[in-house]
Amino acid sequence: MLEKILVSSCLLGQKVRYNGTDKKIGDNRLDKWLQEGRVIPFCPEVAAALPVPRAPAEISGGDGNQVHDGTAEVIDADMQNVSKYFVEGAKLAFAEAKRAEVKVALLKADSPSCGNKDIHDGTFSGKKIVGSGVTAALLEKKGIPVFNENELGAMDSYVRNLENMDKN
Repeated sequence: MLEKILVSSCLLGQKVRYNGTDKKIGDNRLDKWLQEGRVIPFCPEVAAALPVPRAPAEISGGDGNQVHDGTAEVIDADMQNVSKYFVEGAKLAFAEAKRAEVKVALLKADSPSCGNKDIHDGTFSGKKIVGSGVTAALLEKKGIPVFNENELGAMDSYVRNLENMDKN
């Protein structure tokens, strides 16, 4: 059985980022997954009704895990608290992953929604900290491993291992 993969829409060329651009990646593995019909495109921020373009946002006071427990906030460059949109987007991403029986996600690195290793530190200075975005944190908590576009090799191995286990 071919495993379904939740993929950040911006990585597929959709212009959904805060500044109206995409971060399309060219990779044979992703192209193959698209051709096989296993990719589920999703943008948590757009799904939660944030506009394109929109002010850039960063997590202040922690990472996505702390946003979920209410001890950190997602603040945009206009100093507006947009946490509710990011939490709603994460919930919608998980609901879509569950509906599509997704077992793995490929999300945009460094994003306040999708970052799985590093995020910006909340000061809008370009500095990064170790941590997860709001969507990545929820997916991981719910048992869906998250990879970013710099980890395609590891993700490909993970997906192949899942499929090999399904065969046995």
